[in-house]
Amino acid sequence: MTRHIERREPATVMRLGRLGSLHQCRLSFMRVLTRRMAREKWTFSCNAFEISEEGVGHAVYTAQGPERVYSLVAFAHDLPPEKRSDRVIAEAWDATFALFDGVPARQDIERLSRNVPLQEAGRVQETELSLSRANRSVRLWKHVVDRLACGQQPDPEQIASVGYLMRTTAVYGSGKFGAADRELIADREELQAPFQVEMLSVYLTRCFVRDLVEYMARIQGGEQAVRLEPQIARKLGIGNSTGLGMAPFIVNHPILFNNWIMAREEALAAVRSVETATGEQIVLFRELFERSRHSVMAWHSEHPVQIRKLHDLKRDIALVSEYLEQNSLETAFPWDQLIRWTSEELSEEGQELIVSLVLEPYGDLVDGYAACMADSNSEAFVIDGSMTVAELRTLIQSNFGWALELDWSAAENCARAWYVSEEKLEPRLGERFEEPIADYEQPLAPARDAAIAYADLREWDDKCLVAEFLLQKPEHRHTVRRARMILDAPYGEIRDNTISASVLPIDMLRAKLSFFGATHFDPRSDRWVRICMYAGAPYPEELSEDNADLWVYPEVPQ
Repeated sequence: MTRHIERREPATVMRLGRLGSLHQCRLSFMRVLTRRMAREKWTFSCNAFEISEEGVGHAVYTAQGPERVYSLVAFAHDLPPEKRSDRVIAEAWDATFALFDGVPARQDIERLSRNVPLQEAGRVQETELSLSRANRSVRLWKHVVDRLACGQQPDPEQIASVGYLMRTTAVYGSGKFGAADRELIADREELQAPFQVEMLSVYLTRCFVRDLVEYMARIQGGEQAVRLEPQIARKLGIGNSTGLGMAPFIVNHPILFNNWIMAREEALAAVRSVETATGEQIVLFRELFERSRHSVMAWHSEHPVQIRKLHDLKRDIALVSEYLEQNSLETAFPWDQLIRWTSEELSEEGQELIVSLVLEPYGDLVDGYAACMADSNSEAFVIDGSMTVAELRTLIQSNFGWALELDWSAAENCARAWYVSEEKLEPRLGERFEEPIADYEQPLAPARDAAIAYADLREWDDKCLVAEFLLQKPEHRHTVRRARMILDAPYGEIRDNTISASVLPIDMLRAKLSFFGATHFDPRSDRWVRICMYAGAPYPEELSEDNADLWVYPEVPQ
């Protein structure tokens, strides 16, 4: 018996509530990278560690792949407490970084030392692939240094409650501040999956942070100081504070975001179409479900939205446990049955966790989709002027039909406006009717713009060409372009209002960060979130094909 299960419909998947409930999975970019590095037997080394007793200086960590070498150049700073901030407007940090294309010479390091610590105020060049910065988690940093300095390991509960010694506040790539444009490196095999530069930068940053905290403990404690035990060190990831600057990304990159979502949905459809699961696959799924339960129980947040979602998720896990007690998963199409059941019984948070988990036993079916997640379709951005007005109307109806039914004159439907701050050139979300920002609004409300364009199209004959329409109405060019893209990118549009009074930008942040592979989302408001990256991952000296993938699921204590 064979059956092909179709992908879930965009109208189901592309709602903000569901996008804001996505979890990491086999296709997340951190795991794509660690699998590749292990498979290709990358080698790693620390080529320089010139740090003073005050914790000031630089270090260089290199990663050697089959064809190329990449180096993280890290600068450690003595940052006064009053200057430490997670906000993008900060001007000083505990550490700053650049990922260098190759191995930097002394003159490269000198040049970078004059620019990287300045971040936005400095300039890098095409030999640099990313620019980033990080701040210490002060309480945990001091605790770990003090304990190691006196020959003891840090308190496991404090390690678990924070999860990282430093957190990044930005990891810039793709041409920012003079760094190499994406096009210059997109043809490199190891960088074809999205955000591999940034993920490599964070992976090497984690090595530097571990080494730095151990070094500072030796400075303080001398011969009695000890290193972190490997199992404790592995529990420490790199934190990240992400705000509104990331939110518009998935609106501004519809083809790329479509490719991420479509890869995940194609992978899910392939697994749901599996007729019978082997005993080994069932055992792995059940094991990872239990490890996920352990992770969820350790996931805490102080934000009301996430508190509610965690409450629902814990209820969902109890329901799945009951389901697995009553179902052996040895029936026909077990994963399809499970997904259908979750869609009726679980919250979106729980549904999407199970989606991620059912992919895990099927690396042979799933992992290849990572090669399809980059955006190489430049022709999708070309407007087809030969399209008729009737065809354009149909496209808008099929993709924005829900938006055509909204009353866009109602204040609650257009209460917000996206703009770019003058000081930091970062996206911001303001109150349209309370702040003088309407004149500076960015085109980040595709649903509203589609409704306006559709209203104007009513005055045009069906047989008229889109080129004629745009000559008279050029303000609708971006709507026409997006409408045409949907033919190639059915998951390219969010099926919700991005400027409503109730929009939660953290849903957009989580959608993107889940594909990075982030865990333990902790919103600090509706506009910024803290996460953890690489917690549980093997360090370079430990990395092997045996541990390169499932590290994201913590082991259940015996």
